[in-house]
Amino acid sequence: MSRRVTLNIEGMSCASCTGRVERALTATPGVENVSVNLANERAQFDLTEGGQLSDAVAALDEAGYPARTETVVLNVESMSCASCVGRVDKALEAVDGVLDVNVNLASETATVRFVQGVATVGDFMAAAREAGYPATAASEDHATEEASERKSTEARDLFRKTAIAAALTLPVFIIEMGGHVFPAFHQFVNATIGQQTSWILQFVLTSLVLIGPGRIFYAKGFPALFKGAPDMNSLVAVGTSAAFLYSCVATFLPGLLPEGMRAVYFEAAAVIVVLILLGRSLEARAKGRTGAAIRKLMGLQVRTARVIRDGTPNDVDIAEIAVGDVILVRPGERIAVDGEVTEGSAHVDESMITGEPIPVEKSPGDEVTGGTVNGAGSLQFRATRVGRDTTLAQIIRMVEEAQGAKLPIQGMVDKITLWFVPAVLALAVLTVVVWLILGPDPALTLALVAGVSVLIIACPCAMGLATPTSIMVGTGRAAELGVLFRKGDALQQLATVDVVALDKTGTVTEGRPDLTDLELVDGFERGEVLRLVGAVEAQSEHPIAQAIARATEGKALPGVETFESITGYGVRAKVAGHDVLVGARRLMEREGVDPAPLAETETSLSAKGRTALFAAIDGQLAALLAVSDPVKATSAAAIKALHARGLHVAMITGDKESTAKAIAKDVGIDQVVADVLPDGKVAALDRLREGGRRVAFVGDGINDAPALTHADIGVAIGTGTDVAIESADVVLMSGDLQGIVNAVEVSRQTMRNIKQNLFWAFGYNAALIPVAAGALYPAFGVLLSPMLAAGAMALSSVFVLSNALRLKRMKAVQETGADDAGNTTALEPAPAE
Repeated sequence: MSRRVTLNIEGMSCASCTGRVERALTATPGVENVSVNLANERAQFDLTEGGQLSDAVAALDEAGYPARTETVVLNVESMSCASCVGRVDKALEAVDGVLDVNVNLASETATVRFVQGVATVGDFMAAAREAGYPATAASEDHATEEASERKSTEARDLFRKTAIAAALTLPVFIIEMGGHVFPAFHQFVNATIGQQTSWILQFVLTSLVLIGPGRIFYAKGFPALFKGAPDMNSLVAVGTSAAFLYSCVATFLPGLLPEGMRAVYFEAAAVIVVLILLGRSLEARAKGRTGAAIRKLMGLQVRTARVIRDGTPNDVDIAEIAVGDVILVRPGERIAVDGEVTEGSAHVDESMITGEPIPVEKSPGDEVTGGTVNGAGSLQFRATRVGRDTTLAQIIRMVEEAQGAKLPIQGMVDKITLWFVPAVLALAVLTVVVWLILGPDPALTLALVAGVSVLIIACPCAMGLATPTSIMVGTGRAAELGVLFRKGDALQQLATVDVVALDKTGTVTEGRPDLTDLELVDGFERGEVLRLVGAVEAQSEHPIAQAIARATEGKALPGVETFESITGYGVRAKVAGHDVLVGARRLMEREGVDPAPLAETETSLSAKGRTALFAAIDGQLAALLAVSDPVKATSAAAIKALHARGLHVAMITGDKESTAKAIAKDVGIDQVVADVLPDGKVAALDRLREGGRRVAFVGDGINDAPALTHADIGVAIGTGTDVAIESADVVLMSGDLQGIVNAVEVSRQTMRNIKQNLFWAFGYNAALIPVAAGALYPAFGVLLSPMLAAGAMALSSVFVLSNALRLKRMKAVQETGADDAGNTTALEPAPAE
């Protein structure tokens, strides 16, 4: 048996491409009768019974002509535990053409990547529905809002059902349990309405609970059980049904039971439903809170903007803004889209995007980002990125992808939970059998209590929620701190790094040279020297000259009468009647100017990695100027914070070794690798890996892209190039090294939180299943009540969700400013409480 498959191919541009695609497919086992069409960019072939479509897709990827793929997000209903996740995952993976499936219990979504043309969204919806979990396609632009609204509606509905169930259950609980606690109350009930009447009343009320609010457990649980794929609903349905049916026999057919076994457990069935409904209500409300970060980011998007057309400002819907439109932003308004300022100046609060609290001054030529808030001034800017291309839209997409990611640690949980529910059912049956054979009288009653308790207490809700809830909250909080995890597994891997390797230029330093020192010879005045030298250097395009020129911006400079560039030496000019020389020591010596008075200063500045230039005026040595790429104000504090977390810090740079070592000494870097080309950075990372160490690399330039890709974790400075950002696993939205400390801290705290949740989820079941089965009965005569089992089960899920929500209180690493020695320090992030 074989079937005909059609794939849409990317990258084919000529006949030779067609040949390569055909050869790649023909060489794939199970692929026959290949036909490739360049005109419609399609490949057709027969896939035999033993062939795998994924092998054909992989072969095309390797050949450099990937099959076109699509990704769809589905909102999945009825998932309540980890085993549900496994079944949805399995059902979707079985659809032909599926390459990757990621099912998230916390957000109740499934992300499916599939081969274009082989499968459709309808196929996935049908597969999920067939498995018992109806699914709908989420609107791409409003998926998060839809999910939030759905969780809010679900929580309200569940709380309503809980209230109804509780109102019906309360009389049952009082009548039955009140008699056990207070014997006098039991006698009062028997003396007034009688035991049989009280049992019938309990039957009626409990039936209303099970048929009404509790119906969802039976409508979903029994079909899943009959399909051979039991889930949490199945456990609740079987357990409560057993208690209810036993009680019905005792009430209406008492002759079928020995006299000592005639007891009712209506209150157990009803209370179990109430407690589990309450637990699910709290879960639904907590799940809604896990997506708060995304909703907060989406709230930064404005709905309308004031676009200037034909010279008149008009309010226009955000969707109608096009690239090139000029937009007016008034004081206090939020900027609509990304753009470039054309008129006006103002300070813009970018803290929502970068995490930086200090407003940034914007003037013509500067870039502005959609979602940020304009300050006191008025701005006009030209739109450069709109819609899905804006920075804010890309951030939202990255956070959504990270929140929906499946970490490696989740794979272990999925494998366990797939067989967990069937194992619990088997264990409950075994428990009943053991009690019937070995238990004391009334053995049947005790067997029922123990079996129902095992079914109820072992629901694996907490296991399924342990990982995704922490991921959602952790990555959301990271985004608020200006840290974006572009790839899901980076969240787990960053917590394991041993070495942080930093690029120098633009990462540790500002990325552009500035005038850092000006030493004067006696008799010369600082302002006058700067005016004359600045006027000369303003004529040059050399980066060092521009650094000196920037230092004189805003000053009135004299006119330059003549200008001569002396290659390899410096420049000579006539300025305001003065002869001015600016250049290296050899220029001074060539022109007969003695540099000796400032020679020691030059040596000292060079040792610090600074480029020193002499200036002479009218044949007299006037000053020594030093230029360097200044270290960012927060670099030393960030490196100190990395050391405090046990991390080894290295710097890899193409700059000369003396400069690199001077900067490393200044900021506290442990190891320097200098004078390397981009491929040399890759080799340096391999050396840092020796001994099994894991390395994160932080960079910002195009030349950093190979190293960002090669490192165990690539971290891009968000103010860097697009190429660097696309190559990275993590993006720091600010140009600040404090961001890498925040990223490491978020990663570590999130992984710690996940492990706490998993320990609780597995430990809870490991400890309480034996207790529910009756392990304590022989020694202490204690048998766990099904009602207590239901309460414990509900609390376990609430505990996991509450623990995950603690991550929302993670604090950013903050500068405290300069201490007495002039050094900056960093505060430890406040632990989540």
